[in-house]
Amino acid sequence: MKVFMKNRTFKEMFTGRKNVLDMLEQDHKEIMGLFKTFRKMTEEGAPPSEKDALVKKACAALLLHTRLEEEIFYPAVRRAAGGNDMLDEAMVEHSQARAHIDELLEMLPGEALHDAKFIVLGEHIRNHIREEEDQIFPMAEDYNVNLDAIGREMEKRRAEIEEEMGAAVFDEKSIPLVSAYEKTRMTDEGGIV
Repeated sequence: MKVFMKNRTFKEMFTGRKNVLDMLEQDHKEIMGLFKTFRKMTEEGAPPSEKDALVKKACAALLLHTRLEEEIFYPAVRRAAGGNDMLDEAMVEHSQARAHIDELLEMLPGEALHDAKFIVLGEHIRNHIREEEDQIFPMAEDYNVNLDAIGREMEKRRAEIEEEMGAAVFDEKSIPLVSAYEKTRMTDEGGIV
């Protein structure tokens, strides 16, 4: 049997970055890599349980990433740039992604449309990333957002969110993952839905 996932933990995937843009770009690459791995798993006939474990890992990564952007990065850019339609649109896209995640986490592995929903989520995320990196990142640089300070703040908050969501969610050895979404909703009083 082929190994479909690199043997790396979430902490290894999402640490060691310098400024906030470096961190977010690395997150984007890692998350899109999970979608690419899923396609490969599908092409190679991986069992639904293995694919579902990857889906849950990707959903947990997306929930963590969107919270960090919404709590730290977007507000910092908004403070520097003032009201901005691009940031509003990014927030709406995050909300739509959470709705897709909610649907996916309620489905059983192998259920009709499970794979299609995850692939569509990946396409939406790819478009969101492109817009964010092409429009919002340059805006942060143009308005002289302190990217290093925001990066340090984000690393600290990342550790807090991981603790809230539960270490098992971010430990590849614990696959299949617990429902990161449900755990987040309970600890966050619905703040991300």
